[in-house]
Amino acid sequence: MIKKIIFTVLVLFTYIVSGQQDPQYTLYNYNTMTVNPGYAGSRGHLAILSLYRDQWVGIDGAPRTISLGIDKPIGLFDGLGLSVIQDDIGPSQETYIDGNYAHQLILNRRGDRLSLGIKAGVRMFSLDWSKGSYRDPDTAFYQNVNSELLPTIGAGIYYYTDRSYFGLSVPNIITNIRYDEIEEQEASEKIHYYLIAGYVFDLNRDLKFKPSIFAKHINGAPLSVDASANFLLYEKFNFGVNYRWSESISALMGFQITPQFSIGYAYDFTINNLTQYNSGTHEIFLRYQFLTLENILKSPRFF
Repeated sequence: MIKKIIFTVLVLFTYIVSGQQDPQYTLYNYNTMTVNPGYAGSRGHLAILSLYRDQWVGIDGAPRTISLGIDKPIGLFDGLGLSVIQDDIGPSQETYIDGNYAHQLILNRRGDRLSLGIKAGVRMFSLDWSKGSYRDPDTAFYQNVNSELLPTIGAGIYYYTDRSYFGLSVPNIITNIRYDEIEEQEASEKIHYYLIAGYVFDLNRDLKFKPSIFAKHINGAPLSVDASANFLLYEKFNFGVNYRWSESISALMGFQITPQFSIGYAYDFTINNLTQYNSGTHEIFLRYQFLTLENILKSPRFF
């Protein structure tokens, strides 16, 4: 019961202060298509990625997210992708199913590209008020919502080279209903604006430095910023740290087991008011790439 009270008082307060409505990721560099549809097909081959995030372990009703993404190039200038995400928090469950399409423009002889992406799909929204403990006792008697279908439409631009990337996106321009954690009722969602960018520096023959940033802006909420410093050793082993402004510090690692298969893990240590009530956040991803001999012989992609 104490943990449930902590959830309704502190977890929900932190959630609304940070402005988080869409699912949140620490390993955003690996899960880019969920951030920006312009990424679809940019790797040059069919790829499948799955990610699991268990946020604020030890607090009942804290966010939990599972995502699956599949994308591939179509011809020389187009990409297609499918993204499926399930996001649970408290009494609410949301399932996103989105199709992504990107058209790439070649900007110069080096092959730098500007990708224009759109996404469209549905969000299945459910509320089960029998879950959890609430400040208002009448909340338990609210009418449940069972898999209500809501449309989603988003867009993004994604510029990338062999060594850098920069993207701007709006994941959904339609404001439907969703669960308001503070008011403990249905409310209108807000439009999110995303910026993502990164670069790869050669420190020596075997070690690369990969700084990146991910910023999220939501009307009426403070700007949320992730800044990451990652290192790539022997083009096999990734390790680094991530800082989410006023919220968490994370350790990240990843390993390219084979040219086709890679795995990664992140642990977030909370630095806000929730520190003493949870044991951190765990995030793990798996990616499999269907590589041809031609893909393997080309310069590897670093993001």
